[in-house]
Amino acid sequence: MSAPHMDPDEFRRAGHAVVDWIADYWATLEQRPVTTADPPGTVAAALPAGPPTAGEPVDAVLADLDAIVVPGLTHWQHPGFFGYFPANTSGPSVLGDLVSSGLGVQGMLWATSPACTELETVLMDWLAQLLDLPRRFRSTGTGGGVIQDSASSATLVATLAALHRASGGRWRDVGVDRRYRAYTSVHGHSSIEKAVRIAGLGTDGIRPVEVDPQTQALRPAALRSAIEADRAGGDVPAIVVATIGTTSTTAVDPLPEIGAICAEYGIWLHVDAAYAGAAAVCPELRWSHAGLEYADSYCFDPHKWLLTGFDCDAFWVADRGELIEALTVLPEFLRNAASESGAVLDYRDWQVPLGRRFRALKLWFVLRWYGVEGLRAHIRSGVALAARFADRVRADDRFELAAAHPFSLVCFRLRADDEANAELLARVNASGRVHLTHTRVDGRYVLRLAVGSPQTSARHVDEAWTLLADAADKLLAG
Repeated sequence: MSAPHMDPDEFRRAGHAVVDWIADYWATLEQRPVTTADPPGTVAAALPAGPPTAGEPVDAVLADLDAIVVPGLTHWQHPGFFGYFPANTSGPSVLGDLVSSGLGVQGMLWATSPACTELETVLMDWLAQLLDLPRRFRSTGTGGGVIQDSASSATLVATLAALHRASGGRWRDVGVDRRYRAYTSVHGHSSIEKAVRIAGLGTDGIRPVEVDPQTQALRPAALRSAIEADRAGGDVPAIVVATIGTTSTTAVDPLPEIGAICAEYGIWLHVDAAYAGAAAVCPELRWSHAGLEYADSYCFDPHKWLLTGFDCDAFWVADRGELIEALTVLPEFLRNAASESGAVLDYRDWQVPLGRRFRALKLWFVLRWYGVEGLRAHIRSGVALAARFADRVRADDRFELAAAHPFSLVCFRLRADDEANAELLARVNASGRVHLTHTRVDGRYVLRLAVGSPQTSARHVDEAWTLLADAADKLLAG
């Protein structure tokens, strides 16, 4: 018996239903609680014990989507979602992903789908132009860009390339044969530690560098001291990961000073701008990227603040030859005339997996739909809304700002103890209207409000402030 494949006409009918479902979901998001109140196991308990024996129509799947799945979601596209950095998407991105899924191509080699590779190369050059990145990152020179799944993968790939360089090429053949070291600020993302561990250096291989208490940014003098101490002990400094927009407070590490130190010692400099890199589409926010000309690699996530659905990390290197040499593996079954000619890029050599899907399509749809001005308007809106919220905090003597807010994250707290701030966060989140998270700044419990959803407007930010102010009234009244 042959499988009951969905023919094009059936797909067309089902596809219309699914697109209508997504549109209805977006249209009703504001009426939904941002997070679920259901206890763990609720969704699992509502699902059958095994798969259906006979196939079911798409209508039945959509019905269960409404009844079982959606009530158990955290709604990241909700206008009241202020929790983590945004993972926003948009109509053009969804449509681009749909086309990519429909084509189902494999882009591991240029030869396996030439357009998949060439569109990605051009789009990465477009993005580099849009952000005004140094020319050394363009594919027209020695560098170039590639789409990774996330900044975590970008950091891992940069670490592997750095080990290849630091070992003089031995790493490829003999692995980690000395004690190599990686450096980042104490506020560097957890993915940096994970990359170092995966690369075989162990947790001891990472050197957390202290930050300036005023700016929360890495202290260059402390970095130099750590590097010199390791060198004196016979260790090999391999990579420094500087951050533009740390997760905790969106601090910007001083790239000009860090870059000069890396150049002096011949250390690979990777710049992680996962969240705040998108800000550079606006000329007035490019100050945050000063010193980027020192970087050997750089990444940011269009899937965070640039209206492109997860997963889409834009990663560039200044010398693609180093990266390819570190990562290339060429079994006989992948050999082909185009690759051997040296005239094409094979992105399998720029990442950990062999296979790769056509992620460039959703980015292409987004850039074509919004244009440069539309993307700038989105970023500027987030920055303005965050400033609006920060003004509310400043105007209330019970609250204080806990860090600078150059982008669209505001860190703030009640002028009270940590317990009161934790209770304030719990009460506001329990409303179901908004969702915030917390961090620690100088050891103190601090609330974070991150603006990013394309549906968020001034009234949503004002509602968040009203909820916080009302909860503070009740909390401080006892």
